[in-house]
Amino acid sequence: MFFLTSRHVKQGRQFVKDARKLVAYKRDVWSEAKVVDVEKHIDSLEAAVREKDEARIADQASKLDAVLAGHVPVHADGWIRENVEVFLVAIVVALGVRTYFLQPFTIPTGSMQPTLNGIVFHPTKEPAPNLLVRALQVPIFGRHYVDQVAKENGEQITDYRPVKSPLPFVPKVPGFGGFFDRTEIVVRGPSGNERSFVVKEALETVDSQFAREARGKIYQAGEVIMRGYFDAGDHVFVDKISYHFRRPWRGETFVFSTANIPLISPPGKPSQYYIKRLAGLPEDTLRVDPPQLFVNGKLAEGKGFERVMSGTRENPHDGYRGYGNGAERKNYDQTVYVDKMMNLSSPSATFTVPEHEYFAMGDNSYNSYDSRGWGTVPERNIMGRALMVYWPFWPHFGLAK
Repeated sequence: MFFLTSRHVKQGRQFVKDARKLVAYKRDVWSEAKVVDVEKHIDSLEAAVREKDEARIADQASKLDAVLAGHVPVHADGWIRENVEVFLVAIVVALGVRTYFLQPFTIPTGSMQPTLNGIVFHPTKEPAPNLLVRALQVPIFGRHYVDQVAKENGEQITDYRPVKSPLPFVPKVPGFGGFFDRTEIVVRGPSGNERSFVVKEALETVDSQFAREARGKIYQAGEVIMRGYFDAGDHVFVDKISYHFRRPWRGETFVFSTANIPLISPPGKPSQYYIKRLAGLPEDTLRVDPPQLFVNGKLAEGKGFERVMSGTRENPHDGYRGYGNGAERKNYDQTVYVDKMMNLSSPSATFTVPEHEYFAMGDNSYNSYDSRGWGTVPERNIMGRALMVYWPFWPHFGLAK
């Protein structure tokens, strides 16, 4: 029985097994004489193992080890090769998981709030807290602070420009969203002196959260130009497997590409990824009578819809204000604003979803550029469903709602 076998016999058998694997691996690069020499020593060790002679096994194992050492010299940089190999394998595995199983995605705007948070700038009157508090707030809230004050009378912001990633050819790192996104804000005084400061957010975010209100404003010495903090948008893992085995379900939060949707990504322009709630399946007929959404003549069913419809525009409930027929300019942070929606623009308007298309709506209906404004999502554009929020650790960490 195996567990009664002597230790020296087990070790001898394992050495024989490993040596034969090495010969198989090196056979095409070794000369025939080398192969014969090594196989002869392997056979001698194997014979000693069969006889279970401990002294002979030790002797033959030592001789085989010396022969192999001569044919497979140790390289001084072997440790570097091994670590590079492990690193490359890890990258391949990570890319495989990202391509076929889980895709990281960062929520950029507030269209899904309060279900999922976009990147939000909170202006404050007080300076940033001490370094320890700020360090603790990074993993919990994904928070970072900005504090810039005018240095002379008449200063004005003259330019906003993106800062290139510190890594060559890598604008974004998989799994880190916009980790390396930076925006340089240029300030010029009446004397012509120019200075700049950097905000750790993408240009689009700075533009929607801060720049629109700051354009054209003139600051006096000591006046706050920008003081407050940015909270990171929720980072979500997208399940790319489920939709290979079933159709998307109404009410799910899903991610899709904007390719082939002309009002978002015109021909020749790069596509993006959006995240919304799936409000309508193919052939569904929709209607919005604020704050309610109706599907095929009935009130939309499901916990996600119920949460959104629990409040109204005037009386929100836990941040939810219901569904609307349009958007409002107050706190609007989308890249495109439309005064009048193309679809469901009045309580009496209806829309029937075409075959192989899906209707997407944001939970923050009055701050969402969605299928009401740009049309339906082609079936082939769907990437997957939102699975879980993996960062920051508050308030939405866990399975996506």
